[in-house]
Amino acid sequence: MITITINGEEHQFDGDPEMPLLWYVRDVLGLTGSKYGCGSGLCGACTMHMDGKSVRSCVVPVQAADGLSVVTIEGLDPDGNHPAQKAWRDYNVPQCGFCQAGQIMQAASLLAQNSEPTDEEITVHMTGNICRCGCYQRIQAAVKAAAVEQASKGA
Repeated sequence: MITITINGEEHQFDGDPEMPLLWYVRDVLGLTGSKYGCGSGLCGACTMHMDGKSVRSCVVPVQAADGLSVVTIEGLDPDGNHPAQKAWRDYNVPQCGFCQAGQIMQAASLLAQNSEPTDEEITVHMTGNICRCGCYQRIQAAVKAAAVEQASKGA
């Protein structure tokens, strides 16, 4: 039996331990914010946090999360008010929106590690998340704004 805490709630899974974490979260738990993009861990649409680190959930088997804490976009902030989520709204970042949950999760992991990232650090950290619409300038601006808001709250 695999035990995973997802968004603060413990879940038991006795299915295929090789099932991708993304499928478990989307198909079994019904949390559909994280998206399937490439299935190879290359685009970042499926980004979640596992014990505080960004992971590409399409290539992480459920068994790798056994005993760990997973946070999806739905669990980042119950009201959608994490500094990154607010900045995404304030800066009108999404165009099509498909990649944005993964982008926000990647940005949140950066801000958890580095409260004052430079432009270069933002670029490097966000590089694995692809935006087909090319919203990179707005993403960069939103990450910087989220860092400023987070710092002002002392988070």
